[in-house]
Amino acid sequence: MPNRFPRELTIRQLRALAAVHSDRSVTAAAKRLHLTQPAVTLQIRNLQDLAGLPLIQRSNDGMLLTDAGREVLALSERIEAAIADCQTSLEMIAGKTAGRISIGAVSTAKYFVPFMISGFSKRHPNIDVTLSIGNRQEIGTALRGYDLDFAIMGRPPADIDMDVHPIGDHPHVIIAPTSHRLARKSRIALSDLANETFLMREPGSGTRGLMEQLFETARIRPNIGMAMSSNETIKQAVIAGLGIAFISAHTVATELDERRLVTLDVVGLPVVRQWFVLSRKDKILLPPARAMLEFLSARGAQFLPRTHGRIRLTRTSVRARRR
Repeated sequence: MPNRFPRELTIRQLRALAAVHSDRSVTAAAKRLHLTQPAVTLQIRNLQDLAGLPLIQRSNDGMLLTDAGREVLALSERIEAAIADCQTSLEMIAGKTAGRISIGAVSTAKYFVPFMISGFSKRHPNIDVTLSIGNRQEIGTALRGYDLDFAIMGRPPADIDMDVHPIGDHPHVIIAPTSHRLARKSRIALSDLANETFLMREPGSGTRGLMEQLFETARIRPNIGMAMSSNETIKQAVIAGLGIAFISAHTVATELDERRLVTLDVVGLPVVRQWFVLSRKDKILLPPARAMLEFLSARGAQFLPRTHGRIRLTRTSVRARRR
């Protein structure tokens, strides 16, 4: 890439590329940016000239980025994040707002993260908090794109240099309808479940990955009935008798209390992971985000759903290794 690239690069060019990537059309990108189509085409052409490589290509699915285009898009995302950070800092200095925080959480954490936000907001009522919920894969993508100040999840992404702050234990159990044949049996071997129908989360889910790891270690191939993208759907399907499920205990606290579900007393369970609050080491956290990070590190555990009396944490419980 020519040495002049950093000097002559403009925000307009990068935003034109990002808009074409998002809309897969120069015409749609022009509408998004409130520019004419020739203006967007010119910005893209100038950017390609600076890069010395083609950045977009036409396809049956519209305009797609080349590998070089994706590299430039990643640069654009970092620059936009830096601009947003600067804007927030200036607003704080000017006294217009106390700041904004953008956090992400895996879908399993949605049962307690709102309570964490509420606890923090009572102390800092003028800080705006934006919450994004997704599976492990989606939250990891958001962290890579600098979209989040920090995230609440289990195992940290392996390909990002993170600051990791533990919050508390995260037990996983096998749930069944109250009428299940093994509901009252003690010390069930995992192999006794080989012929059961399991309902599981979608690919990319941390819960699914942990379940696959558990059965792979035991050299058991479970019978998979359906894959679902929602813990709520899985719970209702188990209640309806469609199968059993390996799931976070923090998602079923209410159903266990109301005796709409039971946990099976399987040897080696619960599998206990950890909840973490994670932030990129190269992400600049402004005072509001740092304040919330400190709050969650110090007091996050008190917002986790209580499982005492519902789940037995025994010496045979598996503590999943952080990898």
